[in-house]
Amino acid sequence: MSEQTEIVKEIQKLKKEKNAVILAHYYVGKEIQEIADYVGDSYFLAKKSKELSQQVIVFCGVKFMGESAKILNPDKTVYMADDNAECTMAHMVDLDYVKQVKETYEDLATVCYVNATTRIKSVADVCVTSSNAVAIVNKLPNKHILFIPDKNLAHFIAKQLPEKEFIYNEGFCHVHNSISKEELLEAKKKYPDALCLAHPECTGDLLEECDFVGSTSQIIDYATASDAKEFLICTEVGVFYELQKRNPDKVFHAVSVKQICGNMKKNTLEGVLEALQGKKKEVVVDAEYEPLARKALDQMLYLMG
Repeated sequence: MSEQTEIVKEIQKLKKEKNAVILAHYYVGKEIQEIADYVGDSYFLAKKSKELSQQVIVFCGVKFMGESAKILNPDKTVYMADDNAECTMAHMVDLDYVKQVKETYEDLATVCYVNATTRIKSVADVCVTSSNAVAIVNKLPNKHILFIPDKNLAHFIAKQLPEKEFIYNEGFCHVHNSISKEELLEAKKKYPDALCLAHPECTGDLLEECDFVGSTSQIIDYATASDAKEFLICTEVGVFYELQKRNPDKVFHAVSVKQICGNMKKNTLEGVLEALQGKKKEVVVDAEYEPLARKALDQMLYLMG
């Protein structure tokens, strides 16, 4: 029996003993997705964490996801499979800038992409994910929208809702932002029959060249429902596992060598095992900011019904 098989066997054993559940994002490695109880995008995982009966959550993703799970489930124990798996965009907000904008506009809603720290979520009126952002912002009565932290997603939403006036923050996902329009056009020449599917965290000029723009889960659903047999995928390569699992007869191509999130790939089977063994620190959120951050997350779930 291989070492990896032994680790998986021990994970399954401890999961039952500890009344634990393993949640994983589509961007983590194949070996993690294979053993996770639930795999999904940020919205699915946040929603699912509230529905589960298990008292211990092992989160395979990046830090803000574990924090969101803890905020939504204050009475549960939450561990990260890797304590150092961080999202750089989650910190890309100047809170003095937020304060200044709030003082400038009376009819303003501060909308925070869930890819943010607890402190940043606490200054928002509502959180959103890439799969529900357009729907939620459309439901807000406010004309002016301060969207934090991601500029690319904000511009994508603004294009769908021209009746709103957006104030932009300069944050970005280093993975999606680095996939260039030029790389996509080269890939299109190489694979002329392929449809292009992209995440809205990509830059606007790239999105204009794509056949479909949506969240990770929406990309998977679109590819699965499509009659096309070949696709160019503009998001983190971890999604290829689910795409190929659901569509063994279809072909998926990356556009850039930069489509890898090093932090997502820090999650390992060994880390999951250590979390179940109690060798990882529990996820703790700052008590000063937790109530307001929870209010913004709960408002997201409420507006999505």
